[in-house]
Amino acid sequence: MKETSPATVGSSDSLVIIPTYNEKENVAAIIEAVFALDARFDILIIDDNSPDGTALIVKGLMEKYSTRLHLIERQGKLGLGTAYIAGFKWAIEHGYEYVCEMDADFSHAPTDLPKLRQACAEGADVAIGSRYLTGVNVVNWPMGRVLMSYYASRYVGVVTGMPVRDATAGFVCYRRRVLEALPLDKIRFKGYAFQIEMKFLSYKYGFRIVEVPIVFVNRVLGTSKMSSGIFSEGLFGVLRLKWSSIFTKYPDYSKR
Repeated sequence: MKETSPATVGSSDSLVIIPTYNEKENVAAIIEAVFALDARFDILIIDDNSPDGTALIVKGLMEKYSTRLHLIERQGKLGLGTAYIAGFKWAIEHGYEYVCEMDADFSHAPTDLPKLRQACAEGADVAIGSRYLTGVNVVNWPMGRVLMSYYASRYVGVVTGMPVRDATAGFVCYRRRVLEALPLDKIRFKGYAFQIEMKFLSYKYGFRIVEVPIVFVNRVLGTSKMSSGIFSEGLFGVLRLKWSSIFTKYPDYSKR
């Protein structure tokens, strides 16, 4: 894993982690959109050796954005979950208080980032950009995929008892204390179920989780990374999480 980053980070207390693989059509635009916000966020791109030159585009922008834009290059396609865990560890090491996950393809609107950060600043430990808090707020997805995603989140809630409407969401802000407390090296899932596992552990550790309504828009440029194998991991992974939780004693951070 190769880090391309200035010696110091910017003055922001907030970081946006964006994993990329073949996102040359989107990566420059998403970086510019985040940096155009009134609220100040730094960005960490984690690129899995994209053959389309995504990392080269990021490096070109690093000359413009100095200490605000950072890049970790990995040797290959190692999975979404491991990318975020690498990013979480980097964020802790560099002292960020608010750490956001976000896709590169504009399915998550950059203008919603301040809402997630504000929710954490006002007392939440985990703020989820929720597609299903106020109905089904998804644009340009095929109906079959909408139904699969919606009922997957319902399924997670029934199995785990976790009071979260959008358990599979990938647009999330974590307080630093959550990432320091969770056993990141023991996270088992790399794909679809990674997002569920992070929320489930946050819930079991007693952290306060809130959902913030967003509108999710299907990507316009580039290719989706979703696959049937990723959905399968989520389906059976939830049962594994529930089963293992029966025999696990979790620390309680609700009053800390």
